[in-house]
Amino acid sequence: MSDHRDREILVWYEEFNEPIFKYIFMMIQDYQQAEDLRHEVFLKAYVHYDSFRRQSNPKTWLYSIAHNITIDFIRKRKPILFLKEALLFKKDPNPLPEEKIEMKESAYELYKALGAIKDSYREVIILRKIKEFSIEETAEVLGWSESKVKSTLYRAIPVLEKQLVKEGYLLEETIQG
Repeated sequence: MSDHRDREILVWYEEFNEPIFKYIFMMIQDYQQAEDLRHEVFLKAYVHYDSFRRQSNPKTWLYSIAHNITIDFIRKRKPILFLKEALLFKKDPNPLPEEKIEMKESAYELYKALGAIKDSYREVIILRKIKEFSIEETAEVLGWSESKVKSTLYRAIPVLEKQLVKEGYLLEETIQG
């Protein structure tokens, strides 16, 4: 059994290690600590491998572990969070130099605004809109019902937009019209 577990955890690590790192990094904005927490996720998955009932897919199970470890870390540290690099991965792989500058500025603005809204809103926006998890996957990761994911996201988007307006990154007319 241990040999099978070793192989499967290795496959999971190869497939999910980088996305899980980015998720954790977006939540805590500390590169070194995000690396440590990523390793803790896979260590915990290895130790608790037998508790994985396969009712969910490995991706959501690992993200649930990552979510819990990250939230525990945040609770211990209580930082003001600023997020980084979420918009960049969806852009043209070969942007012009001026487009790179605009993307970096837009990403900074988004992360600053995300850092100013409450944790549950930030989490649901990151998972649904940045990481592109389904409603079901998001509910599983956060330990919420699907209706709570939907309603929280429904409330979170306008709050994020208002924060962007408040910080001067969006014009109010842009949202309304």
